[in-house]
Amino acid sequence: MKKIISFLLVTVCCISLTFAQTAAPAKAKAPAKKEIAKPAPAVKPAPAVKPAPAVKPAAPAVKPAPAVKPAPAVKPAPAVKPAPKVAAGPTKKDGTPDMRYKANKDAAKPAPGPTKKDGTPDMRYKANKDAAKPKKG
Repeated sequence: MKKIISFLLVTVCCISLTFAQTAAPAKAKAPAKKEIAKPAPAVKPAPAVKPAPAVKPAAPAVKPAPAVKPAPAVKPAPAVKPAPKVAAGPTKKDGTPDMRYKANKDAAKPAPGPTKKDGTPDMRYKANKDAAKPKKG
């Protein structure tokens, strides 16, 4: 039964699409009638007239607005140096942890369990949950 209904539905859709694709016949327009332009009657030139005396232009009543200065270009912010890692123990002159000391070696150990793609411990695992708990004592 489902096959018959789906077949009919597909058939109806295909038929409706074929009717939607046909273009309506273009209406035939009658060609526009061209009117023949009749030549205009000859115009006699007007008699010469003396030019009027030149008039000085009056001062403008409204002062033009002063030109707006463009905003200065914004300089890009300088690159920010990443903050130095906080070492658990003594550091070298350049700010990196001094690995000769046990406190720095312990801080550099990776998480005991699996990690995510970004390197952080995956907290779905018990080994990482236990390592994250603060030690008593």
